Amino acid sequence: MDPLDAGAGSILRQPKAVWATAGASVVAFMGIGLVDPILPSIAQGLDATPSQVSLLFTSYFLITAVAMLLTGFVSSRIGGRKTLLLGLAFVVVFAALAGTSGSVGQLVGFRAGWGLGNALFVSTALAVIVGAAAGGSAAAILLYESALGLGLACGPLLGAILGNLSWRYPFFGTATLMAVGFLCITAFLKEQPKPARKTSVLDPVRALGHGGLASAAISAFFYNYTFFTVLAFTPFVLDMTPYRSGAVFFGWGALLAVFSVIVAPRMQERFGSLKVLGASLVLLAADVLVLGYGSHTTAIVCTILSGALIGVNNTVYTELALGVSSAPRPVASAGYNFVRWFAAAAAPYFAPKIEEWTNIHVPFVVAAVTALLGALVVVVRRRALTHDAEELAPKHATEDGVTVFAN
Repeated sequence: MDPLDAGAGSILRQPKAVWATAGASVVAFMGIGLVDPILPSIAQGLDATPSQVSLLFTSYFLITAVAMLLTGFVSSRIGGRKTLLLGLAFVVVFAALAGTSGSVGQLVGFRAGWGLGNALFVSTALAVIVGAAAGGSAAAILLYESALGLGLACGPLLGAILGNLSWRYPFFGTATLMAVGFLCITAFLKEQPKPARKTSVLDPVRALGHGGLASAAISAFFYNYTFFTVLAFTPFVLDMTPYRSGAVFFGWGALLAVFSVIVAPRMQERFGSLKVLGASLVLLAADVLVLGYGSHTTAIVCTILSGALIGVNNTVYTELALGVSSAPRPVASAGYNFVRWFAAAAAPYFAPKIEEWTNIHVPFVVAAVTALLGALVVVVRRRALTHDAEELAPKHATEDGVTVFAN
């Protein structure tokens, strides 16, 4: 069934609690790309090198990766509502502190605290939306994925608008919006029942013992390196004003949203998940290679087009992670995300370093190779990546409270 058809009639008729959580999710996902257009401005304002400023992503995602082992442990003990509020509180405090930073070291440290808060929030938000939504889980998941896409698209735009005034303002803006989200969730969301079984910190690691889940995580690790080379390193290559850079990454995020929510499920229905994923990874490798060696205009076009391929990949990887093993979905998702977010931490650090050691083209060559390695894992491990010996059809998380930093 077309996922849009499944939720079209009910996606807009949701309780206030669902809209409050979805709205806060948009802002949470905005935080990922918020700093993109202002990376050069931050470097100039704090007298830092590109590799130092890129640590804003590294600290953020390194903490996010480790926190994936803790989110299920926390939420299964204090409940989804309190976990959301705890995560939001961390984001409000550390985003505001980031805006007051006097050095790049302080800013990197505050982004790490921000990453912990974001992990607690977004890893619990889908479970809360599914539990509180009207019209079934399909509508709830579509709403969550729409929030994801909207957040990734609007983050660079907000960063550009506020960052054109001062690189500090996007951080203060995010803190303010998340504070509003905190108040809305406090007012409208009631506590949901806690899981019958408490999650151990080691459960996600044990789940990676399944060959299919481990293969999906390893392939996603290579893919995420490519993804975050584009997201964190390309702004330095484009070297544009915050407004222009924000517009480029808004186009990137818009394509990501459309292809993630609308195009990817249709492609999966027609061709199967693994074929779609393998082809998309190969095309992404070609795209970043052209991005690295093309003219400035070509680099802009390839950056925007990469959003479409990244949107497809994000959706398919999430489907694989949630459906390839028999582990409970919250546990499987936490293990999968634990592995793949380490690449999101590594790429922003190594891409500028590789440029310093070689030239501006080589980081994109490495990114192309990692995308191909992700595709190679899909091909070599295709039997392990199938469920019941059949190609996975698109399938969305439904019950048992999914814990997923989806896409």
